[in-house]
Amino acid sequence: MDLNETSKKAATSTPVFCTIIPPHILDTLAQSDDPARHEPARRTLEHDHLRRTRRRELAARGLTPGEPGEAADKPHRTVYDAEHREDLPGTKVHAESDGPSQDASVNRAHAGLGATFDLYLKIYGRKSIDGAGLPLDATVHYGEKYNNAFWDGERMVFGDGDNDLFVDFTIPVDVIGHELTHGVTQYTANLDYQGQSGALNESVSDVFGALIKQYALGQAADQADWLIGADLLGPGVDKGTALRSMKAPGTAYDDDVLGKDPQPATMDGYVRTTDDNGGVHINSGIPNHAFYLVATALGGNAWERAGQIWYDVLTGGELARDAEFADFARLTVAAARARFGEGKELKAVQEAWNKVGVPTA
Repeated sequence: MDLNETSKKAATSTPVFCTIIPPHILDTLAQSDDPARHEPARRTLEHDHLRRTRRRELAARGLTPGEPGEAADKPHRTVYDAEHREDLPGTKVHAESDGPSQDASVNRAHAGLGATFDLYLKIYGRKSIDGAGLPLDATVHYGEKYNNAFWDGERMVFGDGDNDLFVDFTIPVDVIGHELTHGVTQYTANLDYQGQSGALNESVSDVFGALIKQYALGQAADQADWLIGADLLGPGVDKGTALRSMKAPGTAYDDDVLGKDPQPATMDGYVRTTDDNGGVHINSGIPNHAFYLVATALGGNAWERAGQIWYDVLTGGELARDAEFADFARLTVAAARARFGEGKELKAVQEAWNKVGVPTA
């Protein structure tokens, strides 16, 4: 399928509301005896539920995200300030041509949008998240102690966190890359946000969020921490390093307040649940770990070979919206063979999926 046709098709499909903090963490915090902790979590959960409902209602009425923009080799970024309200997009405070702002959140959002744009353009030849130069919009200072960041089908939105468990959500560049990659998925494979396809949706965002951080830092696979949101946890978290670990799913945190990281690394630990659209933030640990295994087996810059294979699958037109892990795995094998032949790339992909218990044949 032609890339422009793929973009047009996805742009008219149902956009999803995707957050970086999974509901199971917020559910745990909402049960805390400490009002300073359970109130922000409760408000964040209520807000996220309302936003998801609104996205579904807009889709049912036939209202879709913004149209693809003109093809461009440079980003067109605009940052808005919600001024701690929940009205979007907020007040425009920074345009592409503006110099640095006095607001660090604005500057970090602007830079994170740019880092994401750079990876997709310079490595994969993709012009913005839709492949056709879509302007990148972001809103900072959203809500009061809002403990999340989200992609709503149109823009990136950042809360300031409560400065206890979570700090400003503009700080980790991989969080920005993660959320914007939900937009890339929306305009390409448009994976259903449910069950294994939803976990793949989340995993693809983790994969490219990690690659965006590594690319920005100039890190090879063996230098990277393979953590998602490593700079997001606040001083109130005693035992935690990040939201998720691609290297060792299930080990990102084990904290009295946040609870225990529930992600499995292999299909032996696959979690069957009706929560969080069938555990999309939990079971994503399995394809996450597969990508980590491929990238580290190949070495060098993960975006060059492992990332290219994953990108080829996401944008190749053969990945079904309701794809399961085995479907994705088979397509990565085919993509590795098509791009690199019968060499070590193919072997690394096959071995990685075998180690996490997902069949490729």
